[in-house]
Amino acid sequence: MTRKFVYFINPVSGTGKKTGLTELIRKKTAEQNIPFEILPTDSSGNYNDLKKKIQVEGITDIIVCGGDGTINRLACALQGADVNIGIIPVGSGNGLALAAGIPVNTVSALDLIFKGHAVYIDSFTINGIYSCMLSGLGFDAQVAHEFALQKKRGLLRYIKLSLKQFCNARPYPFGLSVGGKEFNTEAFFVSIANSNQYGNNFTIAPRASIQDGLLDIIVVNKMSKLRMLWTVFMQVRYGQVRLYEDKKYHRTGIHYFQASALRIRNPGMAPLHIDGDPGTSAPVYDISIIEKAFRLIIP
Repeated sequence: MTRKFVYFINPVSGTGKKTGLTELIRKKTAEQNIPFEILPTDSSGNYNDLKKKIQVEGITDIIVCGGDGTINRLACALQGADVNIGIIPVGSGNGLALAAGIPVNTVSALDLIFKGHAVYIDSFTINGIYSCMLSGLGFDAQVAHEFALQKKRGLLRYIKLSLKQFCNARPYPFGLSVGGKEFNTEAFFVSIANSNQYGNNFTIAPRASIQDGLLDIIVVNKMSKLRMLWTVFMQVRYGQVRLYEDKKYHRTGIHYFQASALRIRNPGMAPLHIDGDPGTSAPVYDISIIEKAFRLIIP
């Protein structure tokens, strides 16, 4: 099959200017004799005509040059479309790309798009809103809300904001219904993960897979902040956490579930993020997996 690309470049993702990226894309794609077009992303996420463009023009691959939020909006718009999605990760965290084994080096990512293969991966919805990789309530969502207001982005800025919010962090009340179990708790944050990390190789869901038809739910309960640091940085990040067991409910600071669907009650109206972008708080969230949501080009 003759391939035909459309590149979408987010001009404000990450920290660097995109002039060099555009020139590299033009050069490398022309060398492959692949017809292509380069378009800017839509800041409002309006891609209503994209499916029709794909069908009429015979486009085979949509290449997203941006971060997780940009990927979210395009993947949502492309649900059901017969097209491959490639990623050139130029965002602040690049969580989905790293979880999928896509290199963050731009030249290597382009080579992968030319030579890799496309596989179906999962996504999920939270109150009907699309999420590709990871959504959450509480502390990490508060960081996402503040990060979105910054004129400058990047890993260093994110770390600074995280430290600031950590000092001010407080637990929120939650109720969870998952896997036939129900419980109430106070937690600093709840993460719902399809991929295994926030980004920058910081793992939050060590058991997560983008292709297993399951969501990984991580509840970091109320505890001392020193213990929370140990729990998140050591137990969770390095996989030293077990799936939830009833007999250990009162003896663990973290609960880790796997399920295809769940409900979260949020009486404290904890803040929400969806794939790293701010979301709107609600008293109840119904969350469910979308198996084989789209085709992603991977190694």
